[in-house]
Amino acid sequence: MSKQEPLQQIKERRDGVLAALAARTPYLQFMGIRFERRGDELTAIMAFDEKLIGNPVLRALHGGATASFLEAAAIMQLSWDRAWDQMENGHLTAEEIATPKGFALPKTIDLTVDYLRSGLARDSYARVKLNRAGRRYASVHIEAWQDNRDRLFAQASGHFLMPPQDG
Repeated sequence: MSKQEPLQQIKERRDGVLAALAARTPYLQFMGIRFERRGDELTAIMAFDEKLIGNPVLRALHGGATASFLEAAAIMQLSWDRAWDQMENGHLTAEEIATPKGFALPKTIDLTVDYLRSGLARDSYARVKLNRAGRRYASVHIEAWQDNRDRLFAQASGHFLMPPQDG
């Protein structure tokens, strides 16, 4: 009979893998994007920073910052989903994730952004819904909000090329 891994070790392993995934993309740090994890679900958070303002009169987020945020959320969610089973079965570690040869990230095929209203000068949040995830291709829907999850300021649909499972 195998001994069950303590809950704290499981949490630390999952957090370590997520941190290693995020560290692979320095742009996330530049943009102030981080991720909160609840089980296998991620919430992307883009902390407000003055450099993200595109229209100083309205104090609205730049459209490029919004699109980058949505794309980053999708890539991280797809990577997290792909890593989950391997990580849970002990076949993938934070150290392996940290190297491009150890774990390749999905590549964007296309991303269509709908700007529903101006993003304001405050923190933004995003979640990704997988429409289809195959071995080579994934289709996602991303929603972004600020103060109220029911009041989206942007949404996007994207298609991604998934890397081979062995790297």
